[in-house]
Amino acid sequence: MFAACYVGAAGWGRKGARDDSGRAAASLDPPPAGLYLGSLMGDLSPNQTSQRVCVMGVSGAGKTAVGTRLAEALGVPFLEGDELHSVGNVRKMAQGTPLTDDDRRGWLAAIARRLAQARRAGSGLVVACSALKHAYRDVLRGADPGLQFVHLTGDPALIAQRMAHRVGHYMPAALLQSQLATLEAPAPEELAWTLDVADSPDAIVTRIVARLAA
Repeated sequence: MFAACYVGAAGWGRKGARDDSGRAAASLDPPPAGLYLGSLMGDLSPNQTSQRVCVMGVSGAGKTAVGTRLAEALGVPFLEGDELHSVGNVRKMAQGTPLTDDDRRGWLAAIARRLAQARRAGSGLVVACSALKHAYRDVLRGADPGLQFVHLTGDPALIAQRMAHRVGHYMPAALLQSQLATLEAPAPEELAWTLDVADSPDAIVTRIVARLAA
């Protein structure tokens, strides 16, 4: 449906239309096979390779860019949540219409099913999903109580700038303010990890991998 977005070694890179990072491309190629695996796989613990992680945040925060590289680092599958939206949802967003809770209900259920499958199999999975509200995250946690949320956040002006340079994504930059208004930042009891998108994607992934090992 859409090509995946990858992080180039020099920074926020993209390939094809799925560029969730929303920045000007630094590289058009996916990372070389094993870029992370070659240096990290020997040190990975079972907890790291069996953990399910949801990279969350508003559009343009870099969920897909970080998520694909994190999955590469851990040697686990990556699920692009946007690809599970209905045709109707995609059409609404492309027209600049914010989604409602009802619009997101089936989408969240589809992601939850994939998380439940991975949990039953005891396998790791990295998911990119905005998960803007506490209630949305509860749906995903209902499928996998051990799901680790990683919240990508930062200066709205920086995120808007990245979205303005994004090419080929159906989500218009005009919806960023709606997403920021909808966002319910994870509460302390949710035990989410919050990382600043001003950091490089490599640095973000390195921090996540290290925290999964703790």
